[in-house]
Amino acid sequence: MQLARVLGEVVATIKDENLTGHKLLVLQPLTPAGEATGRAVVALDSVGAGVGENVFFVRGREAAFPFYPGEPPADATVVGIVDHWTLG
Repeated sequence: MQLARVLGEVVATIKDENLTGHKLLVLQPLTPAGEATGRAVVALDSVGAGVGENVFFVRGREAAFPFYPGEPPADATVVGIVDHWTLG
């Protein structure tokens, strides 16, 4: 899992039918210190996250698991909203 901040939403009027009804979010991955790292990612939303929230997301095959038994074509999915985190 990785931390990220939600930058915005994606609107796609033409898409794979298995994505119908799923919200797409633009995420900026974060370091544990909360700094932006890497390129922005488009991810499916399984938890109702909104712009400006910190979230954690998964990549790869696991990205479709929250939608079982459906299998949307996803490389990344938001699976949690972060309330806060601390570094030890």
